[in-house]
Amino acid sequence: MEATFAGKIAVITGAASGIGFTVAHHLAERGARIVGVDLNESIRDIGDRLPGTGHHGIVQNLTVPTAAAEAIDEAVRVVGTPHILVNSAGLALLDPAVDVPADRWQLTIDINLSGTFYMAQAAGRVMLEAGYGRIINLASQAAVIGLDQHAAYCASKAAVVGLTQVLSLEWARGGVTVNAVSPTVVETPLGKAAWAGERGERAKAEIPVGRFAQPEEVAALIAFLAGDDASMITGSNYLIDGGRTTV
Repeated sequence: MEATFAGKIAVITGAASGIGFTVAHHLAERGARIVGVDLNESIRDIGDRLPGTGHHGIVQNLTVPTAAAEAIDEAVRVVGTPHILVNSAGLALLDPAVDVPADRWQLTIDINLSGTFYMAQAAGRVMLEAGYGRIINLASQAAVIGLDQHAAYCASKAAVVGLTQVLSLEWARGGVTVNAVSPTVVETPLGKAAWAGERGERAKAEIPVGRFAQPEEVAALIAFLAGDDASMITGSNYLIDGGRTTV
């Protein structure tokens, strides 16, 4: 039976576009009220783009350590205590390892790892007080395999998986599960542009199923982990990569 999320509040970072927006739409279709958090000003109008009512958009720069607590405080004040957090905000800046500039390394860590931690920490506090929570962190196949010119990205996503395991251990008795989802290349508009042409065809050839993932496939896995049927699952990293990491 497909999970329903009537009465549930889901905070989703990176919700203005890409995987984050697809997850927001998927959960909203099933009854959730969405609190979208994004640097893009368009997040303010997320309620106009989602089914259902009661959604709310928050503009925050998650590279600022205080932004996560401010976002969760606003979510609680305007919508209510969140039941679900999906950490989808992230970026990939590609450089040969010997050439990675310090500012690009730090920005990758600040968004992919620190932003994920601070959001989980802030949401975890209110979830533990409520005795219930589902946190899903977007990692990547790059968390478990090396990719050319992805030193900062691979390091940040591997750290997200390690963080997920620690939080799951600490918060399980408080009713809060924490899991990670690790996709291969996902055919969002940005993903399609970045992996177009010969480069994309070579990447697809390395995936046993011969294609990239669809945003809806990632959203469906996240929705399962966010539902009550997954209450016994915590500390896991779910690869959705068409067998890429087994090659």
